[in-house]
Amino acid sequence: MERTETQAGPASPQPVIALGEVTLRRFAGEADLPELFTVIEESLEHLRPWMPWVAEHSRAKTAEYLGARADRWASGQDYAYAIVLDGAIVGATGLYRREDSPADVLEIGYWLHPAVTGRGLATRAAAALVDEAFRLPGIACVDIVHDPANRASGAVPARLGFTVHLRRTAEAVAPAESGEEQVWRLTRAGAAAHARR
Repeated sequence: MERTETQAGPASPQPVIALGEVTLRRFAGEADLPELFTVIEESLEHLRPWMPWVAEHSRAKTAEYLGARADRWASGQDYAYAIVLDGAIVGATGLYRREDSPADVLEIGYWLHPAVTGRGLATRAAAALVDEAFRLPGIACVDIVHDPANRASGAVPARLGFTVHLRRTAEAVAPAESGEEQVWRLTRAGAAAHARR
């Protein structure tokens, strides 16, 4: 797959990733506002225990989030995607750079509408983003970080060959959080070994 350099410098992931009936596509800015806002509204009680941003959810915050996506993509700070099933947005995922992480590490995040959980969508999305991350120059590791109490979120990296890298204290900022974070890590070599299984 050919990568091209952008004005911002580094190559970037594919803007659209087809995974059979599921597609990951780069957010389209303001055009996605009505649908994304509705999906979040319908998912609030499902997301509230684990996602601190839900406490400030509003149409304005969703618009602000979407408005920042193009610049953050161009800068390589994060690559955010809508998870689309049967033509409708059902969640979001992305590759992100944490300020406190080394430059050669990207993190994957994900959330889904409760109506589509338990179908392997988060796992398929994360697997696709692992592939994208390791196509980028200079990326040595991919992390997935979650609260250890969030077992559903932790099942995704376990299925994909990630190993627990560390557990650390973290401020509990969402209602169900335990005050710890579990960091799962996958290296290029680990990804290659898992793919050969």
